[in-house]
Amino acid sequence: MCGIVGYIGTQAASEILLAGLEKLEYRGYDSAGIATVWEGDVHCVRAKGKLQNLREKLAGNENPAQIGIGHTRWATHGKPEEYNAHPHMDTAMRVAVVQNGIIENYRELREELKSRGHKFRSDTDTEVIPHLIAEFLAQSATATPAHSPSRLVEAVRQAVNKLEGAFAIAVIGADYPDELIVARQQAPLAIGFGSGEFFCASDTPAIVPYTRTVLTLENGELARLTPLGVEVYNFAGDRLRKTPRTLNWNPILVEKQGFRHFMLKEIYEQPGVVRTCLEAYLNSDWHSSNGKPPVNLSLPAELYTDLEQIQIVACGTSWHASLVGKYLLEQLAGIPTTVQYASEFRYAPPPLMPNTLTIGVTQSGETADTLAALAMEKERRMNQPPQFKPRLLGITNRPESSLGLLVSHLIDTHAGIEIGVAATKTFIAQLVAFYCLAIDLAYRRQTLSADSLEKILEGLRLLPAEIEMILEVQERYIEELAHGFVDTQDFIFIGRGINYPIALEGALKLKEISYIHAEGYPAGEMKHGPIALLDAKVPVVAIAMPGGVNYEKVLSNAQEAKARDSQLIGVTPKDEGEAAEIFDRLLPVAMVDEILSPIVTVIPLQLLAYHIAARRGLDVDQPRNLAKSVTVE
Repeated sequence: MCGIVGYIGTQAASEILLAGLEKLEYRGYDSAGIATVWEGDVHCVRAKGKLQNLREKLAGNENPAQIGIGHTRWATHGKPEEYNAHPHMDTAMRVAVVQNGIIENYRELREELKSRGHKFRSDTDTEVIPHLIAEFLAQSATATPAHSPSRLVEAVRQAVNKLEGAFAIAVIGADYPDELIVARQQAPLAIGFGSGEFFCASDTPAIVPYTRTVLTLENGELARLTPLGVEVYNFAGDRLRKTPRTLNWNPILVEKQGFRHFMLKEIYEQPGVVRTCLEAYLNSDWHSSNGKPPVNLSLPAELYTDLEQIQIVACGTSWHASLVGKYLLEQLAGIPTTVQYASEFRYAPPPLMPNTLTIGVTQSGETADTLAALAMEKERRMNQPPQFKPRLLGITNRPESSLGLLVSHLIDTHAGIEIGVAATKTFIAQLVAFYCLAIDLAYRRQTLSADSLEKILEGLRLLPAEIEMILEVQERYIEELAHGFVDTQDFIFIGRGINYPIALEGALKLKEISYIHAEGYPAGEMKHGPIALLDAKVPVVAIAMPGGVNYEKVLSNAQEAKARDSQLIGVTPKDEGEAAEIFDRLLPVAMVDEILSPIVTVIPLQLLAYHIAARRGLDVDQPRNLAKSVTVE
């Protein structure tokens, strides 16, 4: 959620820190600040609001310091005011700290420190950290262990061992102009390796313009960055041997490339994302007679052996993708599947059932609730009989993330970096991952005929072109349609079967970026309460895809809304005569098999949300109060 950037090297740090923070703006924030060490002092500048406000405060302030830390804050403890912005400092203003996460025992620490004379200037949990470090620095003046390379890293090590919760921190000290200390516990932090310079960041886009050689710290690790190199330790103080890796990212991926917003760019990237996923996992030469599996996810057979049920944990948009996944896993592979909010799973875990696959879905791989749910499930199954042993699978866009460290097996969604806070292409990629998983299981369990498998695979391969057609034909029309809803205050989205989750996702997209109240419902539930809300001021968006009883039922539910004077918008195949008579406006999509339809029906709903928000003059890529990577529970 919060963004961390750090630099030590041969260049002026301030501009590098600001540029890095700009690359992390997509994570969401309400204030920002940087601190550098120069001429024996810590120089700290902070500002409420956007980074531009911080830039203006720094303008004309020549600071050639070659070491510094920066931060964008998403408020948890304390209001989004300048005095709560990071970096935070100790009483003597000699130690500066930035943090991502939550310190759960900060109240007790704060009271202890205040009783010993420490002066606090903010309402945040983070501020206890520089005070702790300063206290340990004072205590270790003559007692630094022989194995510790510096007093500062030892003080940080002692401090983090006092902290409870999830955190990533970066630390500098006025008396240590050649040291940048970082530490990680349940919150992401990566180190970048340059030539005589080193970087740290809570997410790699901040450092990709400077280096693609990175080392991701693991939980319980801290590192000392100096102009001479990087040393990594565990929280016990033991030196560790670590090997950096090379990212294959292209910095151009984090540019808008002529689009007005990242969200619109990422909507247009979806045909390519679907192609990439399909090319990664579908065997192009598969045929029912050649003995090869249709899908290659590189998952071991024992993950599937005697599988009796699947449980999925996720949050937000990933939860909606998981609902589609449940439908596919049950209807194609015949496996009973449950989907739970990760934030609820920990507090009401289901009874342990044998031969259960647990799937965690998170686009960032850093979602705190999802990671915590998976960790709990792993722990409670660890000492059980063989049939109850943990089987964990992750679906993510970031295989190098905390999720990748937690679970043994992953499906990489290959969506590329997504900057817009409201997920679009990562949602589509998660859907494709679930299609591939369901097909793989259906093939292994022989729950579908070869003809049915071939039909689904052929339909999947046609989807990128179908999405391109929607984008080419629909966007200008949807942009014009959006003008009529600039002042609308409420929306209802309805769908049935596999498209009920798409109704939920359409409503979520609209409220995330336009701040219009919107709700998604199973279409059959309209008359069980929500119909009381309907009138001429409440538009209803209905997803109606032919393919069984759902189509006629959705049209019938739409008629009920029309009878209450609601304006009806239909997401339905073009040239559907009955639909054209019922709906006031059509958002036509390609005629595809109903089982594949979510990948096309969500596209016009993304565009509708985007254009309404853009027309309202809102910050589409960074909606208020939201964060891209939700690293707190």
